[in-house]
Amino acid sequence: MGSQLNGREAVCINGEPVVKRPRESVAQTALRTPKDPHNKVTVVLGAQWGDEGKGKVVDLLAMDADIVCRCQGGNNAGHTVVVDSVEYDFHLLPSGVLNKKAVSFIGNGVVIHLPGLFEEAEKNLQKGLQGWEERLKISDRAHIAEHLYRMFFSVFNFHQAADGVQEQQRQQQEGKNLGTTKKGIGPAYSSKAARNGLRICDLVSDFKIFEEKFRMLAEHFLTMYPNLNVDIEGELEQLKKYAERLRPLVTDGVYFMHKALTGPSKKILVEGANAALLDIDFGTYPFVTSSNCTVGGVCTGLGVPPSHVGRVYGVVKAYTTRVGVGAFPTELSNDMGDLLQSRGREFGVTTGRRRRCGWLDLILVRYAHWVNGFSAIALTKLDILDTLPEIKVGVAYNVDGKPLPSFPANMDMLNQVEVEYKTLPGWCCSTEAARSFEDLPTQAQDYIHFIEDFLQVPVKWVGVGKSRESIIKLF
Repeated sequence: MGSQLNGREAVCINGEPVVKRPRESVAQTALRTPKDPHNKVTVVLGAQWGDEGKGKVVDLLAMDADIVCRCQGGNNAGHTVVVDSVEYDFHLLPSGVLNKKAVSFIGNGVVIHLPGLFEEAEKNLQKGLQGWEERLKISDRAHIAEHLYRMFFSVFNFHQAADGVQEQQRQQQEGKNLGTTKKGIGPAYSSKAARNGLRICDLVSDFKIFEEKFRMLAEHFLTMYPNLNVDIEGELEQLKKYAERLRPLVTDGVYFMHKALTGPSKKILVEGANAALLDIDFGTYPFVTSSNCTVGGVCTGLGVPPSHVGRVYGVVKAYTTRVGVGAFPTELSNDMGDLLQSRGREFGVTTGRRRRCGWLDLILVRYAHWVNGFSAIALTKLDILDTLPEIKVGVAYNVDGKPLPSFPANMDMLNQVEVEYKTLPGWCCSTEAARSFEDLPTQAQDYIHFIEDFLQVPVKWVGVGKSRESIIKLF
């Protein structure tokens, strides 16, 4: 006989009641059937200390993208893109804004300096960037900040002033300065973590409430740094004007990305700022930036579920550069380093600082691959090596004669490593006219193959110049 158990009909088998569950509907069955994500994001990340040429790779991929996103960082990053001999510099705007058919999206993980955002757009407008406001969306959850020189980038003036004070204090302790860009990014992220930061949604809502929060934040910094000179009234006046101009660009970032990922088929591109070795968690701490520039920052900075992350491309310069201070195992403090710096025109896009140069460090790049899981690599600025009779590549680290199995976390240890090099023959001829892999000299092909074999990651693109046409696609 049947019986009732929790309102459902039950039968007994071997004396034990077994509930007869209602038959599932077609909709319920479909819900429980695993499905592949409809749209996935393609990610471009720096695999060294930045300045690898990410902007050029993003520009290439953005030409047929529907959406191009920035997920982290602020105006402390800089990308240069050359189109038809015109050089565009981007700091906050995604490089993909040059594609008039794509929507550019600034995610919640980005710290936005409002005066700088509009000034950057204006400078590029003069070079031919048209209609950018019609195709730019900004997450309402992004944090804002403001700096001391008003019309340059959105970290609040007191954030940038605090950044400068902190760096001066560190410089008084030998070796303790971090070499920051003094753009206020660190203090802005500190406000975010301390939960007293201000977001875009605050600015474009009730300005009276925003004003109260702004004054409280300003007082917080003035208490910490009494010598700060901040024009609070002037700041508020400027921010109110920017709020009106900004309001049409602001959107619910989570909803925007959800619709993009689950709606009709779209090509979605994410451009990382900074690079793996500058990541706050995985970089050469404390000589790092204040955000996650590895692949995890894509999820947290845009609201993208991990299952929607598709191909991840690492951008690797054919040698190594670094701006500012910090350990640099393969650095060349000699004529060879000067030659790489001169030929590569190695000056920072954001600060104009001279970049330190050295041989390609494959231990470092392999570590970046371990963290990010690169699908393939874009190898840039191969042409800078054209005049060298031989080229060295770092392939192992040793400390006290013993090999290290991985990239060390401790910076004191990293400063002590002895680099083991593999010397490869140079090609001593120009590669700038090459437009296919077969056009490259045999020695240049061997250099690329060596990198692939060491990393066990394929090289998909090779850069041999500044223009779009100077990128060779291998597959």
